[in-house]
Amino acid sequence: MKRQFLLLVALLVPFMLSAQQKQQPIYLDPNAPIEERVEDALSRMTLREKIAIIHAQSKFSSPGVRRLGIAELWCTDGPHGIRPEVLWDEWDQACWTNDSCVAYPALTCLAATWNRDIALRYGVSIGEEARYRDKDVLLGPGVNIYRTPYCGRNFEYMGEDPYLASQIVVLYVQGVQQQGVAACVKHYALNNEELYRHQTDVDLSDRALYEIYLPAFKAAVVEGGAWSIMGSYNKYRGTHACHNHRLICEILKGEWGFDGAVISDWGGVHSTEEAVLNGLDLEFGTWTDGLTEGASNAYDNYYLALPYLKLIESGVFGTEELDDKVRCVLRLTFRTAMNPYKPYGAMCSEEHVDAARTIAEEGIVLLKNKKANLPVARDAKRIVVVGENAVKMMTVGGGSSSLKVQREVSPLEGLERYYAGRAEVAWVRGYVGDVTGEYNGVVTGQNLADSRTAEELIAEAVEAARTADHVIFIGGLNKSEQQDCEGADRTQYGLPYGQDEVIRALAAATKHLTVVIVSGNAVAMPWVDEVESVVQAWYLGSESGNAIARVLSGEVNPSGKLPFTFGMKIEDYPSHSGECQFPNPDKVYYHDDIFVGYRGFEKRGIKPLFAFGHGLSYTTFKYSDLKVSSEVMGVDDSLRVSLTVTNTGKCAGKEVVQLYVADKESSLVRPIKELKGFEKVELNAGESKEVSFVITRDALSFYDDQKGEWRAEVGEFELLVGAASNDIRLKGGFILQ
Repeated sequence: MKRQFLLLVALLVPFMLSAQQKQQPIYLDPNAPIEERVEDALSRMTLREKIAIIHAQSKFSSPGVRRLGIAELWCTDGPHGIRPEVLWDEWDQACWTNDSCVAYPALTCLAATWNRDIALRYGVSIGEEARYRDKDVLLGPGVNIYRTPYCGRNFEYMGEDPYLASQIVVLYVQGVQQQGVAACVKHYALNNEELYRHQTDVDLSDRALYEIYLPAFKAAVVEGGAWSIMGSYNKYRGTHACHNHRLICEILKGEWGFDGAVISDWGGVHSTEEAVLNGLDLEFGTWTDGLTEGASNAYDNYYLALPYLKLIESGVFGTEELDDKVRCVLRLTFRTAMNPYKPYGAMCSEEHVDAARTIAEEGIVLLKNKKANLPVARDAKRIVVVGENAVKMMTVGGGSSSLKVQREVSPLEGLERYYAGRAEVAWVRGYVGDVTGEYNGVVTGQNLADSRTAEELIAEAVEAARTADHVIFIGGLNKSEQQDCEGADRTQYGLPYGQDEVIRALAAATKHLTVVIVSGNAVAMPWVDEVESVVQAWYLGSESGNAIARVLSGEVNPSGKLPFTFGMKIEDYPSHSGECQFPNPDKVYYHDDIFVGYRGFEKRGIKPLFAFGHGLSYTTFKYSDLKVSSEVMGVDDSLRVSLTVTNTGKCAGKEVVQLYVADKESSLVRPIKELKGFEKVELNAGESKEVSFVITRDALSFYDDQKGEWRAEVGEFELLVGAASNDIRLKGGFILQ
C-alpha cells in the first residue's frame, strides 16, 4: 500500500505546485536525463529529507521522500532466488502465502557452466522474479575470489579465477538490470572468510588486489554497468570495507568511475565519521543503532541518521558529502523504483523452472568416469541410491541466500521420476548428517531423524548395493553451520558425518558406483581411486533432482568445468601453506599473493586432485590446427587465435575450450600461465567447428605495484589451448614488441 501511495503522490505533485511552477518538475519526468532529474530532486529536498534517504526505514527498505513523490527503495536477498518476505522490523517471516520462488543453482554452479549465454539467462530470470515481487535492488551476485576451501560462503561466489568470474558476472548483472532491478554486486572486497568476518583485517600487495581480487568487481561496474555495490564486513588495512577510502573513493568511484550507490552490508557500518567521508551512500543493518543489541525501530539512530544530522547542525560537517550520497541514492531510485518503462516481471513461471534446470545441467561436472561407468546402463533394472543428500532439501539454510521455494525436486525424486516404469529405484540412508530443516522461519517439513548407529546404516547400504545394477551415493556437504553457510567456516577438508567409510564400503560391494558430491566447496576424496565415477553437483536449486537424473542417465551430456581447484589435502592450497593461517580473528596478510588456486598449485609443483577447468564428457573432443594471426604483436595491436575442435565420440556434447597465456620474459614473477579466454562450443558426433579468440594488450598485462600501473612488457608470450589448466592440447606463441 505504501508503494502505491507514493506513486499516487508522484502523480498528484504537479497539480499541487504553485502557479509559478505549473510545469512538471524535471525529477518526475522519466524521459529527462538522469542527472537533470537527480539535481532537480536534490534541490527540492530539505536537510532532514536528505538524511532520511540515506539509511534504512525497515529491514529491507529505505524511505523515499513522500512529500515529493520520490519512491522507497526495496531490497531483496539473492543471489540464487528471491527471499521470502520478513516482518517490517524483524527477521521473522511475514507469513505470506504468495512469496515462494524458483531457486536457481548456486553461483558456483553458474561459474561451472563457463557459459556467457547461460549467465545472461540466469540474470534475466532472477531479475524477472525480483521485478514481479516489486523489488528494486537484488542483493547479488557475489564475486569474491575462492582463496580457501574453508570459506563458508564460497558457494555464493564464482570461483578462483578473476577472468572467469569477470566474464560471468557481467552478463548476470546485465540480465538483472534489463528488468529494471539493480544488481548489488557483493561483497566489496576481500571477503574470503566468515567466522571472524566483522573483525578480520586483511592486508595484501597491491598487485594481488588488482590482479586477483578486484577484476570481477571492476568488470561488473565498467562492463556490466552495475547500479549498486555492497561493502563487505571485513577490514582492509585497518578500516572496515563499508567505509574504506581506498576501496570506495579512490578505486571504485575514482579509477572505475562508479556512479551507483554503495550499500552497506547489514550491520557493516561502524563509524559515522568514516561513513561520511569514505564513500558509503546507503546504510542498512541490524543493531547498528548506537543502542543495545536488539533495539527495535531504531533506524533514526543509525550512523548515517541522527548522529550525522547532529554533526552537520553543529558545523562539524557541511552538506557536500551528504549531497553526493543523496545523488547516488536518487540515481539508483530513478533507474529502478521510479522507472515506468521496466517490464512487468514473472514469478515461478515454467520458463524460470526450465532456466533453473538448464543452468544446473550445464554446471554439473563429471570429475571421473572409469570404464564408462556413466551414463547408467540402459539395461539397469535396479538402482540403489544411498545418502542423506539424496533427500534433504538444500534450498533452506546457508544464511541470507536461504529461500522459500514453490517446489524442490530432490535427487531421489528426480531419479524415481526418470526411471519410472523402466527400473526400480531404492533409497537407503547410509549416514545421518543434519536432520534439522528450518532457517529464519522457513520449515522444510522433513523428518530426517534416525536413531540407528553408523555401523547399522553402512550394513544396510552394503546389503542393498550387492543387489543393485548401479549404486549412486549422494552426499557431500550441506548448508549447516561449519559447512557451506554464511557466518561460519568449515573446520575440516574431508567429508563430514563419516561419509568416507560409507563410500569405501560401497566401493567394496559393487563395481558400478557413482559418487555425487553436493557442495559449494572442494572436499577431500581419499577413496577416489576406489570408485568408478565422481560427479560434482553443487547446490542446484528447485530442479536439482531432475538435472542430476538427466545427466546421470545420459539424457544430458555433462559439460560443466571446475571453477576452482580441488586439492588432495588442505595443505595443498596456497592459503593454507607455510606462514599462511586460517581462520584469522585479527590481522591477516595474504602471503599467497597472486598465486591463488591453480596459479599457486602450478608454482609449487603440486598435483591437484582435480584441476581448475577440469570436466569430462560422455563424448571426446580433438583439438587441432592452431593458428595465430601474426608472429609479432605491437603494443596497440591485437592477435586472432583460432583452432578447430572436433567431436570424435558417438554422441553430441559441449566442450569448453580454454586459452591460457604465459609470459616467458617478465621482469616480475608471474604465474606459469593464466586464463585469458574461453568458449563453450556445442558439437554433434563427428562435427567440427572453428573456435577463435582475440588477444589484446590487456590480456598480457600485469599490475606493477611499484609504479601503480598496468604494464605489458615486450618479449615472448606462449599461447596454451586446452580442456583444463592441466590438460593443454595445443601451443603457439608470438612476440610482443
